[in-house]
Amino acid sequence: MQAPQEILLAEPRGFCAGVDRAIEIVERAIQKFGAPIYVRHEIVHNTYVVNDLKAKGAIFIEELSDVPPGATLVFSAHGVSKAVQQEAVARGFSIFDATCPLVTKVHVEVAKLAKEGYEFIMIGHKGHPEVEGTMGQLDHGIHLVEDVEDVARVQPQQTEKLAVVTQTTLSVDDAAEISAAVRARFPSVREPKQQDICYATQNRQDAVKVLSPQVDVVIVVGSPTSSNSNRLRELAAKLGTTAYMVDNADELQGEWFKGLARVGLTAGASAPEILVQQVIDRIKALGAVSVRTMAGIEETIKFPLPKGLKIDAATGLDITERTPETGPAGH
Repeated sequence: MQAPQEILLAEPRGFCAGVDRAIEIVERAIQKFGAPIYVRHEIVHNTYVVNDLKAKGAIFIEELSDVPPGATLVFSAHGVSKAVQQEAVARGFSIFDATCPLVTKVHVEVAKLAKEGYEFIMIGHKGHPEVEGTMGQLDHGIHLVEDVEDVARVQPQQTEKLAVVTQTTLSVDDAAEISAAVRARFPSVREPKQQDICYATQNRQDAVKVLSPQVDVVIVVGSPTSSNSNRLRELAAKLGTTAYMVDNADELQGEWFKGLARVGLTAGASAPEILVQQVIDRIKALGAVSVRTMAGIEETIKFPLPKGLKIDAATGLDITERTPETGPAGH
């Protein structure tokens, strides 16, 4: 059997700034307040990350009634509805919000335009926690469309003030196609100033578009629940390259690589690099001799942590008060 000769790594791949921040919020909360820390929904959609945080003292719940009074609660990176926020406050939890700032941006836009009398069409996947969180910013006037066919069926109350928003982890191309259908049916629809699909989703999809034609098979590291990871696998397949998604190296199957010369490898925005390295080791064990990283965009975005979790590494003390806005550190 001919083994793959080369592994070509997509760049960028793996963790984005929102995922980095969400995981760090849980780890710092555990460090500062002690275990257990309760997290509503999986902090990010990755089995390895969730199990790692469980081992450190995080307890993942779906219902706030499962959290004891006075506990520390973290909202997941996907965001939550207004109803969940209000219930958490009413129950008296100490709350840290790990919602990705790019999701929060969509929530803020929805709240602002709703005050101006807008209704919304949301492009996204039904049942995804991010979609539930964004649609839950309002108690009416936001309509979900999952595909072009849904656009033909949607019935807003009025069309003078209609805006479109999208889930941040969609396929860029699919979202563009659905947006075009929305525009065709509602020509005066208001679109976001900057598209809602996040920079990391866009960058990882762009990298797969460059990677796919150069390889015989694409492996995406990501958990089944991860929207952006699923989109990467679908995109590679749409481009004509056989593609598989694996949660970890144990899911790789030798026959996928029979007679193939080059393997492309990427990872969703919630998949840690350690899993990528384990997949590389496994493919090398099957015979691959070299690993090369594609040229690609270098991501430098970093999102600040919430107040109350900024710990000075040297002293272990909270440094919230010494931010550029408020303290001498900025002057």
